[in-house]
Amino acid sequence: MKMPPVLFGILAFIVLIMKDTIVAMAQPVGILIAVIFGVLVLYQVYSFSYFSGEKFKKLKKSIEEYTKNCNELNHHIQELKNAYVDVTSQDYGHSTLQDGSNYNFKRTEWNKSIKNNYVHNCSLSVCKNANDQPFKYLCKYFDIKANEEALSNFEAVLNDFAAAEQGKLLVKAERDLIITNLKTSIPSLIFSFSKKRLIKELGFEEIDLSDLYFPIYTFQYVSAGGNSSSKCDIKMDVNNLDRFIDYLSSLIKFRNSVAGQRALMTSRLRESIKERDNHTCRTCGISAHNEKHLLLEIDHIIPLSKGGITSENNLQTLCWKCNRSKGSKLV
Repeated sequence: MKMPPVLFGILAFIVLIMKDTIVAMAQPVGILIAVIFGVLVLYQVYSFSYFSGEKFKKLKKSIEEYTKNCNELNHHIQELKNAYVDVTSQDYGHSTLQDGSNYNFKRTEWNKSIKNNYVHNCSLSVCKNANDQPFKYLCKYFDIKANEEALSNFEAVLNDFAAAEQGKLLVKAERDLIITNLKTSIPSLIFSFSKKRLIKELGFEEIDLSDLYFPIYTFQYVSAGGNSSSKCDIKMDVNNLDRFIDYLSSLIKFRNSVAGQRALMTSRLRESIKERDNHTCRTCGISAHNEKHLLLEIDHIIPLSKGGITSENNLQTLCWKCNRSKGSKLV
């Protein structure tokens, strides 16, 4: 690859600076520092030249469709993470508490007091009981009704969260496979030392592997004197949602028209439906047997909003694109 005149001039200037630095310092440590600095600068010049070159642009163009598909799936996963159940604590209004005590009597625990709709401020006994029986106290103090509507809402959130958790791993695996297949076409120095930049320059968007989107409900106790505090966090991740749905269903008396037909949308049922459908999309026929990193989702054939129920006969396996397309048509 021919080096542009501008880069050649920069390189020559760097060499002169290194030469003057070495002469000035005239010490082994100074020489070592100058050499390391020079190598780093040279590598930056080299990588800049590579990523702005025609060879890399052609390589990026050749995988454009794969990059687009990965980014679309990544966007879809982020949308799944936005699933929401309107479960909050009572809003008691806003206030500001100021501690005017002398330094030695400062009530430090007051600073730990949090006010938002996901936090219930309570007595120490309630906080302890919430830790012992989290689902019971979550329903009681966050006003979750034991009815079919609430159950359906939590099932929908679980369905989306479970798909998001699977999807983020699948999209990362697909992206990594694409990058690995390009290895022979990319200089070893770039592939080894600039992997993150390579991924970005190829057009792949960042994949969020965190689980920060799971809602956390908190029972918080702070003593009146501000000298002690306790809290109990209930994180509604996929595992806890599975268990909560089982708990909530045990409290519900289902309608006669639904009793005996309705199933619970748990992770276990989701995998059972995929197995029944041979891990194949019922609409377009694409299969996980052929597409290793295919995200499959569970869909209600007759939507709940149209009177459908969660039963095996009313559930089907769809690929994420067909499921998204069906959802947009129903809106």
